[in-house]
Order: sequence, then structure tokens, then C-alpha cells
Amino acid sequence: MQSNERECIARWEHAFEADPEREKEKYYLTVAYPYPSGAMHVGHGRTYIVPDVLARYQRMAGRQVLFPMAFHVTGTPVIGISKRIANGDEKTVGLYRDLYRVPQDILDRFINPMEIVRYFSEEYRRVMQKSGLSIDWRRRFITVDPPYSKFIEWQYKHLREDEHVVRGAHPVKYCPQCENPVGDHDLLEGDKAEIIRFTLVVFRWGNARVPCATLRPETIYGVTNLWVNPAVTYVRAMIDGKEWIVSSEAAAKLSLQDHAVTVTEKIPGTALVDQTVTHPLSGDVPVLPATFVDPDMGTGIVMSVPAHAPFDYIALRDLQQQGQYTSVEPIPLIAVEGYGDIPAKDAVERAGIHDQNDPGMEALTQEVYSAEFSRGKVFEKYGGKPVREARDDVAALMMERYDSVPMYDFDNRLVICRCGGRVFVKILHDQWFLEYSDPCWKEQVKTQLEEMALVPPEVRAEFIRTVDWLKDWACTRRVGLGTKLPWDPTWIIEPLSDSTIYMAYYTIAHHLKAIPPEKLTPAVFDYIFFGMGSPETVDRETLDAIRSEFLYWYPYDYRFSAKDLISNHLTFQLFHHRAIFPSYLQPKGMVVFGMGLLNGAKMSSSKGNVFLLEDALEEFGADTVRMFLVGSAEPWQDFDWRNELVSSTKRQIERFWNTVSEAMQAEGATPIDAWLASRLERRIEAATAALDSFQTRQALQEAFFGVESDLKWYRRRLPEGAGGGAVLQDLCRTWVRLLAPFIPFTCEALWSDLGESGMVSFAPWPETDESRINPGVELAEELLARTVEDIESIVKLIPMEPASISLFVAPAWKYEAFRIIAGSADKTRVMREIMQNESMRRRGREATDAAKQITKLVLKLPPDIVKQLAASPLDERAVLEGARAFLEHEFGVPVTVKDAGESNHPKAAAAMPFKPAIMIE
Repeated sequence: MQSNERECIARWEHAFEADPEREKEKYYLTVAYPYPSGAMHVGHGRTYIVPDVLARYQRMAGRQVLFPMAFHVTGTPVIGISKRIANGDEKTVGLYRDLYRVPQDILDRFINPMEIVRYFSEEYRRVMQKSGLSIDWRRRFITVDPPYSKFIEWQYKHLREDEHVVRGAHPVKYCPQCENPVGDHDLLEGDKAEIIRFTLVVFRWGNARVPCATLRPETIYGVTNLWVNPAVTYVRAMIDGKEWIVSSEAAAKLSLQDHAVTVTEKIPGTALVDQTVTHPLSGDVPVLPATFVDPDMGTGIVMSVPAHAPFDYIALRDLQQQGQYTSVEPIPLIAVEGYGDIPAKDAVERAGIHDQNDPGMEALTQEVYSAEFSRGKVFEKYGGKPVREARDDVAALMMERYDSVPMYDFDNRLVICRCGGRVFVKILHDQWFLEYSDPCWKEQVKTQLEEMALVPPEVRAEFIRTVDWLKDWACTRRVGLGTKLPWDPTWIIEPLSDSTIYMAYYTIAHHLKAIPPEKLTPAVFDYIFFGMGSPETVDRETLDAIRSEFLYWYPYDYRFSAKDLISNHLTFQLFHHRAIFPSYLQPKGMVVFGMGLLNGAKMSSSKGNVFLLEDALEEFGADTVRMFLVGSAEPWQDFDWRNELVSSTKRQIERFWNTVSEAMQAEGATPIDAWLASRLERRIEAATAALDSFQTRQALQEAFFGVESDLKWYRRRLPEGAGGGAVLQDLCRTWVRLLAPFIPFTCEALWSDLGESGMVSFAPWPETDESRINPGVELAEELLARTVEDIESIVKLIPMEPASISLFVAPAWKYEAFRIIAGSADKTRVMREIMQNESMRRRGREATDAAKQITKLVLKLPPDIVKQLAASPLDERAVLEGARAFLEHEFGVPVTVKDAGESNHPKAAAAMPFKPAIMIE
């Protein structure tokens, strides 16, 4: 098959270059472009193969399809990799030498970041071609190409003019080692970490201030003590001219957040235990020991509210059970429905928590906090307000009167830069921000979301949530690869901020390669995208041609990307489309992918838990990889790569190849041909509907396994010695086209073997031919198949060799009962309807017993079968008599078919419509 793959790759080299064809409906789909800093793994494969299946389907369905690709190299990741390789970092060198198998002479050149970009962008293209991706490679670019930078400069000119880019001071993720703010794409770990604003509640210990970071300042009235870790060494520091006591980690963090910090002395945690601190809103409270206090969280000192914080309650209880601090009692201050006077105690005891190390404590804490925030009220003596209001009020009071200040930190996740350094929260001044906090801009994006098709639909809520909580985003960096900010070139636009409307750039990228970058002025892009102005650097004829192509393709129809990008890129690009383009050029839809697993664990290149895509292609073949990745889950579901399952997929493709090859010589006709032809039309209909709904797995189930199942029954029903009729040739021509989007290499070879000209990639997608659908024939075979299955089940259970089989078909009156029950809107009241029928009423108990059984049958059968049987009862006796020779051949014994209404045999009474009674002797 490898020679066939090489032949296809060569034939496809320019085949998918898509130019506007005005008489054709266009279909433009894009996928998030990759960051080429390492080899592709099978998770990447799924990201690009699923859209390729849909691109191939839409192309065969007669649409003009644009499926482009580019490479994202902006930012610091490759710079960090390059530095680590230059410094001889063993882990990084090992990753590139051993896992990615970069030749040593090339690895030696990786001390230049652009060498990494050049090498892996070529690798990506080669492996993508090897995977059978039907990409228009003319439009390829990298995000540091000069024409692309001109496009980004144009975009930011408009964003600034419309006041979407502002200068200010904000907390950002910051890598001190790189001396640079970092975005999610710059991180090795913690890319989901969010910046949280804490309130520092400042207690006094003599002349020193002892701050505690909290998200719940309203609980100050219930503080009974502070917690310090006796095993930690704290520091005394002059912070903004005042003496503070914090952990050394906190002192370092505060120094990045607009505070002047000078450490003057180290203090062992044991020296703080049993001291007394004070706050005007809580009075004097003791400092107690707690090993659970993390010096890297907040200030390393925690205020304890045991009435409302399960961790505090259980820690205090643990100490008191040892006979210590027995005079400290919880102070309740919040009433919340569903909990007692002391909610934390109530929750801990109800959950049966044994001690503070219990793994259920985290979830229990969230439960109590959520309940109190959503429906709790502080006691009247503390203001009587709902917690959600009291929280902000008390925080403001503390800031105004009691020396509180904000502190920023991450939400309990370690954040690591790709350079290997720790990332912290820093307040940056004179930084440029995209003002995603603008309520008007947010509303525009929400309006757009309402008009878009989102797959799966439930991600809409996640998009809305992201739009709501998005704050201003630091869009520039001091170092890294990328486009310089046009009005302030000391800054570089960061990776996520230059990746928002590049889908529009794809439509014209191949044209811009022929124009010197210095001629791509903002006026040129204004004309291309808006039809405005009269640029002088490029002739009007060229500009009109470029604008015409843009307007043909735009807006994009669907964007495909992973669900973890909803919180940044996928939402950012909606903001930017709304800011830049008019309403008729807004995105139409998005498909959000699930995550990739390898043997049950999340894939991660940095942790080495990956299976390289090229290794998979070499070991199993491109079509096997494609079929497994598409068939293992729907796009929005997580998938799990397991080699043993992939091997079985390879065997399935071999079966398909052999079946088609053998069927090429089929001729003549058999009675069962009409059934197979009808079933094929059903498969075409179902596969098409699934692909139109992005259900690529379901489409494959219909197009491959469904057809294969039909063929299995067809062969079983053929007369002894028959090889199948000419219908098989028709089926194979259709089957190869149905599977061409999924396994294109195999299908191109078979298409040629079938004597067809041209490429199957451009053959017309099969359309359902209603005239070939025969519901009566299908229903008859369904009855027969179900009857065979029932006989087989009975034969397995009886301890004897069958000598004969008798089938009893239901009498007409039971079909009448079936019709009444099937048409009843309320199956719980159907007995009354049955008894209103005179002929049924005369049958008495026999009718009521039959009605109960038939009701169960109606609920169990597929709705389409129920509907068909109710509309037109099947002549079951004729069907089974016609198949008697088949049944006798299957079971090797004489078979008789009888009317249950004409038999006195006890078994006959069990006959129901579409379910004959069976007697085996």
C-alpha cells in the first residue's frame, strides 16, 4: 500500500488548489494552525484529519472547497527551546534527539530559533501530505512572513482607531527569566491557570503587619485564629515603608506587584505560633500551627474561619482532639439554607470526614463556599446583606480604613514558561491591552454567538461564560518573534493576539506573495477587505482580483479547534471579527474538538506521553490511522489511541479491499438484490445526514460498518452456490465513493481498478435514489432476520438437537390491536382504547393479555418499523413461506409456517405481530 500512498500524494500535489468558481457554492473551513516546535503526534492527526474528511465530503458534494494551512511561530516558545538546546538542557535535547528524532547536524543548528521553525514547518507539511490532507498549499505562510506582518499592522491600526487597544497597568502572567509577559501558548504547564484577585486582610502583631490573602473578606467577623506552618521560615520585610511578616515566596510575588520590598530578617514559623494578632473587625486572635499551610499560596499565612471553612473546622477539631486550643470556638456569621448554625461543621460531619487529609475535603469546601455565596446572608449584626453583596462591601471597607490591599495570584496551579522558568503575576505599566472588558464589545460578540452554528450546541454556554469573564488582555511583549506594534515598535504583538482574523488572510495569501511587502500599505488592505480608498502602491486590476477572491470565500463557514481554546483563541477571534469586519462577513460556525488520550492518559509532548503521527502512519498506513481517528469518537468527544485497536482497523480496510476486488466480476440477478439496493440507499441517506451534522463517526458507521453488515446478510440470503448479482458492482462504485473522504488512498486505487476515470476525490458524492428504496422488501427481511435471531437464541438454550421448527404467525386481530396501540398517544391508557373495540371486547382476557405483550413490543421496536406495520400489516406467512428453503438450510431441519389463529398448540398463543411464536421439536 505504501507505493499507492506515494502515487496518491504525487497526484494530489496541486489537485486541491481552490480558485473561485462563481457557478459553484463555496465551502470554506479552517483549522487552528499548528505551532511547529516539535513533531506531530496522533492527537494532532485527529485535529486535521477530521476537517479533511469534511472537506473531501463537501468537495464531492459539488461545492468549491477551501482548506488552507499555515504555521504559527509568533512568541517565545521556539526561542525558549533554542536557548535550552544551546545551554545543553538534557531533557530538551533528549526530547528532540530521541522522541522527535531530529538528525544531529540539524539539531546543532537549533541554537537559531528560525532553524526550528524551518525544520518543523516542513515536517508538518510532509506528514500532513502523508496523512492525505486535501490542503491548498499555495496559501501557506508563517506568522513572521513580512506580508503577514503588514496584515497584522493593518488590523492593529483599526483596533487602536476604534479604541479597542489601550495602554494601562494590569496584572499579567510574567516570566522573570524571559523578562516578558507570557500567554497560554508560551507555557509548558498551567496554561489554564487564571489570575485571581485576593484581598489582603492585615492583622497587627506589635509594630508588624501580618497580612492574610482571602477571597472571602466578609468572613473577617468569624476569624478565630490565624494558621502558620511551623516548618516554614517566614520573613520580616519592609514593604512600601511598613514592616510586614509573610513567607519569602509571598515577598517575591509582592515585589512584582507595585510594592517596594526589602527583606530584613528571617523568622521561623515556630516563633509565630501561640502569638496573638489583632484586627479591628475580629479583635485579638491567636496564631495556631498548621502543616497544611502552603507558603507559596497567598502570603503563607491563613486566617481561620472554622464556622464557614471546612478545612479550618477540621484542622481545629484535629488539634482539639489532641487536647490543644480547646477554648477556640467557631464563630458563625452566615445563615444558609440547608445547613445548620455552623455550616462547615454540618458539612464535615454529614460527609463523615475523618481528618484534614481526607481527599473529599476539596470538593466539600467548594460545596460550602458555593452554597454560602449563592444563597447565604450575613447575620443582621454584620449588616444582614446577601454574601455576594457583603463580600464587595467589606473588601471596600477594608481597603478604605484597615490597610487592606489587593494581591494577585494564580488559582492554585503551578505555571511554567517554555523556557523552564516559573511564571508569576506581575503588574505591568505602559503595557498595551486589548480591552475585552468593554461591555459594548462583549454584547456585540454575544449577538454574533446567537447567530452562529456551534457544534456541539452545549459549548455555547462556555463561550458566553468566557465572554462574560474576559478581562483586558496584554497583547504585546518586549521579546519574541512576531510583528512589531506599528505605533510603538518597542513592543511585539503576542501570539494569541496576532492569530485572530488570519482566516481572512488565507483567502488572499497566495496573491500577496507576488507583491513586495513594502507596497502592502494599510490602504491596500482597506481596499481588499472594505472596498474603500484608492491605494497607489498596487494597481487597481490586481486589487480588484484580490478583493473578488476574498469576497468569494468570506466569511468562513466553519472553524475547527479544540475545546480548551474556547477560553482564549476561539473567543478572541470573535471579538476581532466584530471589531474589524462588517456584519455580512462574520463567522458562520465553529466545531469544537474533544481531547486526545494515549492509552487512557492525556497526550503531552513535554511529558513524553505521545505516539508520533509519522510512526503511526509508517506502522499502520495512512488510511488505517484516518479511519481509527475518525471512527473512535465524534469530533467533540475525547478519543483514546490504543495500538491494539488500531490494528483491528487495518484488518477492516483489508476486508473492504478484498470485498470490492471480488465483487468486480459479479453479474446476473438474485431475488435478494432488491433488498441490498434498497439498504444501500438508506446508508447513503444516513451517512450524508451524519456528515452534514459533523457526526463523522456516525457517518463512518453507516458508510463502512452498515454496508458491511448489509453485505453479510445479503451473502447469507443468496441461494446456495450463488456469488451475488450485478447489484454488487453498483454497490462497490457507491461504497468506494462513500468511503473516499475517510480512506482516500485505498479508494483512489479501487476507483481506478473499477475502471473509473479521474480521481475519486472529485467524483460525485452518491445521492439517494428514492426509486430504489423498497420499504416492503426491507420490512420482510427485517422480520426474517429477527426470526432467525430468535430461533438461534432458543437453540442455544435447549439441551437437544432440533428435529423440526414450527413458526406461528399472529392472526389478523392481533395486528388490529397493534394498530390501535401504535396510534395511541398515551400507552398507559391504551387498554381502555382496546376494550372500546367490540371485536376485542368479545375476546376478553385473551385480548387484554395480548394487548400488554403488544404494548411492550411496540415500545421496544424501532419507531419507523412500528409506523410501517401500523400503516400496512405485513403478510408474515407469505414472507416466511418464501424463505422456508433458506430457513431449512440455516438450521438443517424441516420448517413449517402456520397461522396461530388456526392452531390449538399452546405455543401459538404467544405469536405477536412481527414476532412469530417458535416451537422447536
